[in-house]
Amino acid sequence: MSVVEVLVEGGKASPGPPLGPALGPLGVNIKEVVGSINELTKGYVGMEIPVKITVGGDGKVDITVGSPPTAALIKKELGIEKAQTDSTTDYTGDISIEQIKEIARKKKEEMLANSLKSAVKEVIGSCCSMRVRIEGKDAKEMQREIEAGNYDEVIA
Repeated sequence: MSVVEVLVEGGKASPGPPLGPALGPLGVNIKEVVGSINELTKGYVGMEIPVKITVGGDGKVDITVGSPPTAALIKKELGIEKAQTDSTTDYTGDISIEQIKEIARKKKEEMLANSLKSAVKEVIGSCCSMRVRIEGKDAKEMQREIEAGNYDEVIA
């Protein structure tokens, strides 16, 4: 069994490096594998996605797609290239609690959070370091409000 782990741009994997040279010696149909990866990652266009390709002794190919970093998902929701991290007064943007909840759902499997509420608070922590407001509020203020139960009906 052989395992190949690569980062590919969502929906835009190609038979060239890094995939082609890594898969070529394994005797798999590179075009098929690349097509499968692009299909599995098409929802993440413009983002780097971790992909794990396992090739069994029988030639069977198993593809596992990770999810992009939380910061990349936040930037995608905001439609921005770069976050504002070097200012104490400027904000990068404003995101809704619904968008935060959706990101938390996507990332929950990879987080240590034991509930959606905890996962939402983790995503908001990323918003804090990226200088992103949540529904017009500072991220730390929003975390306090969530901890107080003010958004329990929304996050449930």
